[in-house]
Amino acid sequence: MNGRTHKDDRALVIGVLGLGSLGEGIVRAVLADGSGPGVVAVDRDAGAVERLRRSVGESRLSCGTEPADLKGADLVIEAGPEEPAAKEAALRAVDAACPSSTVVVTACAALPVEQLAAVSGRPDRLLGLRACLPPPHGTKVELTGTARTSPEALTLARGVLEAVGSEVVTLPDGAGRAAAELVYGYLNSAVAMVEEGYASAEDVDTAMRLGCGLPYGPLQLVDVIGLDTVRDTLRALHARTGDDAFEPAPLLDGLVARGSLGRRTGDGFHRWDGGEVLVPERHHAPYAAASTAAAGDDGARLPHRRFTSVGVVGSGTMARGIAEAVARAGVPVTLVARDETRASAAFDAVDRSLARAEKRGRISECERIAVLGCINATDDRAQLAGSDLLIEAVAEDTDVKHTVLRAMDAVAKPEAVLATVTSSLSVDGCARATNRPSRVLGLHFFNPAPAMRLVELVRTDDTDPDVLAAAHALTAELGKSAVECTDRTGFIVNALLFPFLNQAVRTLERTGLSVGDIDEAVTAGFRHPMGPFALLDSVGLDVSLAILRRLNESVPQPATVPAATLEKLVADGHLGRKTGTGFTLHAAPAPAAV
Repeated sequence: MNGRTHKDDRALVIGVLGLGSLGEGIVRAVLADGSGPGVVAVDRDAGAVERLRRSVGESRLSCGTEPADLKGADLVIEAGPEEPAAKEAALRAVDAACPSSTVVVTACAALPVEQLAAVSGRPDRLLGLRACLPPPHGTKVELTGTARTSPEALTLARGVLEAVGSEVVTLPDGAGRAAAELVYGYLNSAVAMVEEGYASAEDVDTAMRLGCGLPYGPLQLVDVIGLDTVRDTLRALHARTGDDAFEPAPLLDGLVARGSLGRRTGDGFHRWDGGEVLVPERHHAPYAAASTAAAGDDGARLPHRRFTSVGVVGSGTMARGIAEAVARAGVPVTLVARDETRASAAFDAVDRSLARAEKRGRISECERIAVLGCINATDDRAQLAGSDLLIEAVAEDTDVKHTVLRAMDAVAKPEAVLATVTSSLSVDGCARATNRPSRVLGLHFFNPAPAMRLVELVRTDDTDPDVLAAAHALTAELGKSAVECTDRTGFIVNALLFPFLNQAVRTLERTGLSVGDIDEAVTAGFRHPMGPFALLDSVGLDVSLAILRRLNESVPQPATVPAATLEKLVADGHLGRKTGTGFTLHAAPAPAAV
């Protein structure tokens, strides 16, 4: 951007009021172009002003603590708190300080632009800006005018934003605000999860990044947006909707009060060094230093932390995938099916999976043969007796799982560890079905197990620390990332993801927006790899409905009561990609292999 771009051939001056994450990001983006316009950065917090001044050191930057310092700006970007009274006060202060020709762009994630224009004092020169992520993390922004916004104001605002690297996108009316509501509700739930001690911020973030393919975990995203901005936006949403899902988690207030505002202050839910997050030593590190000889229920002791042999009970997709993943790591695995036919079919399925990997160049022929050599498929449960770790991967049914776990318990050696791969049942209940609850844990692999990097490691109140250490060591040996949490329905990923997806369906029901509108707003604004409806169709609407029902049975709450549209689609047989119809149309599914 050339510094002399104003119509009267004088240097353009950009004012920024509010140096939160968005305001600071905009200042830095403007100044990144050495020939760009001058910037006046204003915030009533003198500390924030001084912090920016020290870190930027740019001659084109001038700073102040009063709105009057913006008097020479041609365009002012107001990036203050998302609270109606505060917004109105800020906009009136700008109107009083600046000439009538100054264009004002106000950042509003949840507030309606028409309402802000009405109180701004210059409705013909005010526009709304929805930048879900601050620069440089977000590049797409929504610029919204009203019926009274002048073309000249729109042209200037668009030109400034595009010149600093933002792509101005046009979304259907209300779509951006709906996307913000969805994502901020999800962020608040993640903060509450950490506050409750259910899982660490690092593990919640890792789970959502690896389990859902998101560019940021929710707590990292809160740090990027700014804890104060997230807190203020949630307050505004709560005041406007009355929905308790938007009432900010108390942890947000506590962190903001102590000045931990996220990336721009260097600490929030994470510690930051410049633009990079510093991942602290993992919260389960003390387990790694624990004694290698931990006493069990009956006084037997674990001789080592490395599982040198693994047994898997089951012959379905998940059981086969886990067996393949373990064998690929060179760990001998015994796969036990109900009968010889199922055992043979399971082995053949693993062989076909490895053949596909070889054909794609991911493994060599020698590696494929070596992996198959690590797998013993049988219907003889007695062959599990020598395994260090026995994993049940049978149907998601309480009675079935408990029966299998009791049988595994009976045949396993005293020091062996038992694991359940349940995705929704009580791990504690599974543990208490055995005579060794301190040696039982949940290992929730994601499908397909050989490819997905995430494993949710679920502990109960009885789980021995040494058992956890061994499980972490195994997942690392498999080349996967383990996240640890306590026993609760849905664990981390399902407990956060499916209420978010359900709320998207509710948004569809109560607004005039389309599936495409909402999906586009979420992907454009928050960089999700796919929108909520595309994800629902991919997962399967029947699977999603079953998970929501299970979540709501465990802890009844409005967010997990399945939306009526989801219920109807499943009842009518529209299950998503696998049937060709769901929330969107898909190509007809391929015929099943004979």
